[in-house]
Amino acid sequence: MGLFNENRFVLSSDFKPAGDQPLAIERLTQGLKSGMTRETLLGVTGSGKTFTVANVIANVQKPTLVIAHNKTLAAQLAQEYKQFFPNNAVHYFVSYYDYYQPEAYMPITDTYIEKDAQINVEIDRLRHASTQALLTRSDVIIVASVSCIYGLGSPEDYENENFKIEVGREISRQDFLKRLVAIHFTRTNSDLLSGTFRAIGNTVEIQPTGEKTILIITFSLGGGGRIDSILQVDPISRKAIKNLDLYYLFPAKHFLTNKDKKRAAIRSIRAELAEQLKKFKKDGNILAADRLKRRTSYDLAMIEEVGYCSGIENYSRHLSARLPGSPPDTLLSYFPHKEDGSPDFLTVIDESHVTVSQINGMYGGDQSRKKALIDHGFRLPSALDNRPLRFEEFEGRVGQVIYTSATPGDFERGESVAPSGQIVEQIIRPTGLVDPEIIIRPIVGEKSQIADFMEEVDKVVKKGFRAIATTLTKKMAEELSSYLKENGIKAEYLHSDIKTMERIKILTEFRKGTFDCIVGVNLLREGLDLPEVSLIGILDADKEGFLRSETSLIQIIGRAARNVEGRVILYADHATKSIEAAMGETERRRKIQIAYNKKNNITPKTISKAIKDITEQLESEHSKVVNALLDVDRSLFAKNPRALIKEKERQMNEAVKILDFETAAILRDEIKTLMEIGKNQN
Repeated sequence: MGLFNENRFVLSSDFKPAGDQPLAIERLTQGLKSGMTRETLLGVTGSGKTFTVANVIANVQKPTLVIAHNKTLAAQLAQEYKQFFPNNAVHYFVSYYDYYQPEAYMPITDTYIEKDAQINVEIDRLRHASTQALLTRSDVIIVASVSCIYGLGSPEDYENENFKIEVGREISRQDFLKRLVAIHFTRTNSDLLSGTFRAIGNTVEIQPTGEKTILIITFSLGGGGRIDSILQVDPISRKAIKNLDLYYLFPAKHFLTNKDKKRAAIRSIRAELAEQLKKFKKDGNILAADRLKRRTSYDLAMIEEVGYCSGIENYSRHLSARLPGSPPDTLLSYFPHKEDGSPDFLTVIDESHVTVSQINGMYGGDQSRKKALIDHGFRLPSALDNRPLRFEEFEGRVGQVIYTSATPGDFERGESVAPSGQIVEQIIRPTGLVDPEIIIRPIVGEKSQIADFMEEVDKVVKKGFRAIATTLTKKMAEELSSYLKENGIKAEYLHSDIKTMERIKILTEFRKGTFDCIVGVNLLREGLDLPEVSLIGILDADKEGFLRSETSLIQIIGRAARNVEGRVILYADHATKSIEAAMGETERRRKIQIAYNKKNNITPKTISKAIKDITEQLESEHSKVVNALLDVDRSLFAKNPRALIKEKERQMNEAVKILDFETAAILRDEIKTLMEIGKNQN
């Protein structure tokens, strides 16, 4: 079809590999080129693992999938890779739901929970941009959450159903509109959103799914109809970007099928329905039979009429003509494959000690929920085939893999064994900083762990640094925070119940010195990068469990490695196996780092990192609202705040586009406020 462009990855950075990075880059690159299938990059916190991987991508020149275990981490990684590859296609692929309540049934209470979801239009656009880039370019990096292993729709159908729009093509305006509807674009007389179009006179305006532009298609007035021009414009300013001779418009949805497949799917669904109704009636389950017949018949009518229905993904096995039990098409299916069908791309699993187990656990939970729906007539048995990949299916579809982690798990270590794999260590930081000193002190002794920690906090605060304490429960974090405040230490607690914006404000104030100590439970989830922290106190360190495992301890210890005076105090009455292992590994790394610094005459320095003042950003955003209100006729706003709200929605979507979710959250709250103002003034 002439869609594909061969482009090369070109790495752009002001920095050159340093510390252990040059050797790690060389070994990982050679491993991939020699055919190794599984490699592990054991990189300590702050050693620049992402920069190392970026160099490897530039060396091997392969499309790359980077998988992270949550949206926030994925967004951070996408921003980093965009900086490293500004002229290549770096995209962000995560679940497009702002809110998602899956369909479920609880037999014990006879409670049916209908699927409830709020789709983020901008993230949906980014998903389409990801798949379209994979089908049209070779220089693609997709940073994804674990949602990439869920069913997405056939890449062949998605590619084959694209609409070739070309200047001079003989097609009537009416047939053109029908073609748009056939690939699931929606007609509107209002504002254009992604996947919609508007017909005005002899022009048709379209908002493609993968871009933030509008296409204005102009038709000749006489004869049977012909495309005279294709103009690409900015959706806000309406300024012309460029005139096009040719444009390939991809479908507005990933789940779709052609007419022949649709007819075959409908026959197949009806056959399965008849079989399942027969089974229910034989078992005397009349209620389930009646429920299933009504729901499925309605869905079939919708598919026949418009080619789509709510929950169409539950019929994906029929629509893609797959066999029962066969794996679904996922984002992985859109990546390039060799002639023999084997994967021809690189996969990077970030923070693999968490992400691997998350990938492994998706299938079981999904099947358990759907089985209850099927047993009680809410879904056909084939809904089980709308599922995430099993772990072994995922393994067979990702080709060469690089696991990255400061604490690789047993799985990654077992996979990365010669000759098919290797473990590459990145112990030396480019900054020369060494892992922190570790001290063990008793929980109960001449001084309690709390009293001792308070004395240590006082020492680091006098030097201008900060401290972190980790507890075992949220309640303990809150109580300790209050106790520290009562005793003159400026402290604040931080855990998962704290909302995103409040968390950001707390961390900003902490770095600025408004607080001297942060108390939390699993602060690893906070994405902390705090060079001001020179002391971490791990309370009750000898209480074996997830929060005090070897992996968790090493990860927490690494948070103090950004400060040259970093120390970690483990409060424990006895040394557990996890403590011994964590201390042993940290000491091993320290020896390597200290010897390297001595050999190369390196004097480590605390990282200097600018403080992003979120409170100023909040004030700035508030000022924007005030200024916007001044610019808009107040009487007009009093009658209808829609114009201002529309502008704030545009700003919010722009923030999501560049993965700035902090600003997007602020703008979302402002929109709610403006809506309330509008209601009160009406």
